[in-house]
Amino acid sequence: MIEALAQRNILHMKTQSVEISIHGRWRTVPAVECDGRMIGVIGKWLKLAVIQDEEFSETELQDPDACVLTLNEQRSQRGLRADIFTFAQKPPATHPRFSYHMEWDSVAAVRTGHFKEWWDQLPQESRKNVRRAEKRGVTTLVKQCDDALIAGIVDLNNDSAVRQGRRFVHYGKTFDQVKRDQAAFPGRSDYVCAYCGSELIGFLKVAYRGNVASIVQVLPKASHQDKRPANALIAKAVELCEARGVSHLTYGLFNYGNRHDSPLRQFKIRNGFEEMLVPRFYIPLTSWGRICTKLKLYRGLIGLLPDGLTRVGANVRTKWHGMKHAPEKPV
Repeated sequence: MIEALAQRNILHMKTQSVEISIHGRWRTVPAVECDGRMIGVIGKWLKLAVIQDEEFSETELQDPDACVLTLNEQRSQRGLRADIFTFAQKPPATHPRFSYHMEWDSVAAVRTGHFKEWWDQLPQESRKNVRRAEKRGVTTLVKQCDDALIAGIVDLNNDSAVRQGRRFVHYGKTFDQVKRDQAAFPGRSDYVCAYCGSELIGFLKVAYRGNVASIVQVLPKASHQDKRPANALIAKAVELCEARGVSHLTYGLFNYGNRHDSPLRQFKIRNGFEEMLVPRFYIPLTSWGRICTKLKLYRGLIGLLPDGLTRVGANVRTKWHGMKHAPEKPV
């Protein structure tokens, strides 16, 4: 039975490479196609096999055993020697479907079935911020991607070289680079755009995944922070999800590793996002992978270091970038 399954998958797989965006930068990584999904191999000392754009996939993986067989068959290929295959269930599926080694992904999610319920549960300050945006002339529109919008996003990217205490990876990108960044998920994504007059002062990209939707990016213009465009964008996105019959809107992770406090986490909380624990599975493929799975080294430094130490590192990084990119004083 296993041999027959392996032969069947060999017929349907094609070894190749795939371009993936890691922290805003494009990289070409070795990959294999298995039953319509691209699985790329990333990492240096520990090589992880991951599903391309899994966070925004319309469906979840149904047959991980087939993928394991495919990856094992490809171990002889250069660059395709993965140590661990990892995949997660699609929110809001929170009950584990498989018996592999598992940990919980801390997903930030909000129920979007009823806008009023979401609105009534927001802190008073958050509701004030949405109203403040409207009073200060902010309008929100739902658009599709075109050259005019790309030009506006280029301007947004270049508004600030440092965001959230670190160098902003999209700062200084050209029109063509931004167009490439925004090319994902055609036909199943919307852009919620915040304008002050004719000026784009923020945008939110949302990808639809069947009964759920996921925020791909939120980018307000730092120089217009007083108008609270980010709050207006989130409110419009929840309203849009309700109109489309989407049950949940996700926005990345709620907790990143052991770090349980950050400005981004606080922003999510203020806008009604809560933690949803979703199963993530880890299947070792090599002896090194089995050791790393047992020691949970796949978590990386952020997942292994204590919260206090990661805060110190984040504060040092923020101060460093603040000094490095501070405007020069006139002589």
